[in-house]
Amino acid sequence: MRVISKTQSPARDVLARALEDEILGRDDVLLLADAPASDLPTICEAARQLRDRHKGRTITYSRKVFIPLTTLCRDKCAYCTFAKAPGSPDALTLTPDDVLAIAESGRKMGCKEALFSLGERPELQHELAREHLRRLGHPTMLAYLRAMCELVLNETGLLPHPNPGTLTNAEIADLRPVSASMGMMLESVSHRLTERGQTHFGCPDKAPRARLDTLRAAGEQAVPFTTGILIGIGETRTERVDSLLAIREIQEKYGHIQEVIIQNFRAKPGTRMADCAEPSTDEMLHTLAVARLTLGGKMNLQAPPNLAPREYGRYLGAGINDWGGVSPLTPDHINPEAAWPKIDELRATTAKWQYTLRERLAVYPEYLSNPDHWLAPRCQELLPEHMDADGLVKEDETLC
Repeated sequence: MRVISKTQSPARDVLARALEDEILGRDDVLLLADAPASDLPTICEAARQLRDRHKGRTITYSRKVFIPLTTLCRDKCAYCTFAKAPGSPDALTLTPDDVLAIAESGRKMGCKEALFSLGERPELQHELAREHLRRLGHPTMLAYLRAMCELVLNETGLLPHPNPGTLTNAEIADLRPVSASMGMMLESVSHRLTERGQTHFGCPDKAPRARLDTLRAAGEQAVPFTTGILIGIGETRTERVDSLLAIREIQEKYGHIQEVIIQNFRAKPGTRMADCAEPSTDEMLHTLAVARLTLGGKMNLQAPPNLAPREYGRYLGAGINDWGGVSPLTPDHINPEAAWPKIDELRATTAKWQYTLRERLAVYPEYLSNPDHWLAPRCQELLPEHMDADGLVKEDETLC
């Protein structure tokens, strides 16, 4: 074990045990979460050491194209500008031609991943969504999503990664043959945030039990899955810890959570949280480091670089090993005000911290080493075209 910085803080013993790959208990993690600001450098140092020992000097990202299938949603999150009301001119559902045009443009720019985002079950709330679906010839938005994943997979060779929100066992089974991986942000296990006046009031799909059931269902069907927490939406540090521990518990049982995202809230005009304070960089660093030490050195830990454009390089000092999906073509439709960094800028920032940037696919290398278990046959067929012996994208395919 490498030596962490000397400190008289009670956190020192916890950090030493984390660096020995001991699974930290809830009290241990709460101690780290509640540590004073003076302990932040020491906690980040331990997280960085743990990451380096398990992940080496490579930091990854996925070159993706972002396909916003529909902007209609039945939830009313207090911070969201992606979902549009039916009366808005931006309340749209893409046609198959729209979807294919975006995907094909992304393929020409070197993208390997097609990230589908969409509002959750809008047809249960909005007649406009039902009208769109009737015109498109599908009974539900998830059925339409399935058809569009299949279209993109077969026509462009991009690997679909749908983010449709909560899913049943049957819905996951329907999507799995046409998806390389799937995702859904847990956000928080706090029931308090669903109460009147809170962030997730009026959001049936943000009920913690529904989110956790989706994570378990994906594990039962061996779907490489992305999840994470959103910080700064009114949760306490204790609630963050409980969210991370819930993810860890599910991962220990199924092993399918391929990455965990720590995402910082961004205040947006026109939302109920427009005037709320955003998490500071130090708050992000603290949460990232605690997440690394809680989830262990083997977990892939990610933070979006576009949501901290001047500070994201510092995340490398807090234990992350991945920048997530970065698009050379489409904006981040969830945070449209926050432009993606250029790949060459991302590479330079990563190198400044003495790490090497490598492109990955929509599925992490450790899952690609056992494709029969983790991947549907059609996705397996496309892997050799792009993948090197380490499970990353061939370096001669990586463009600036």
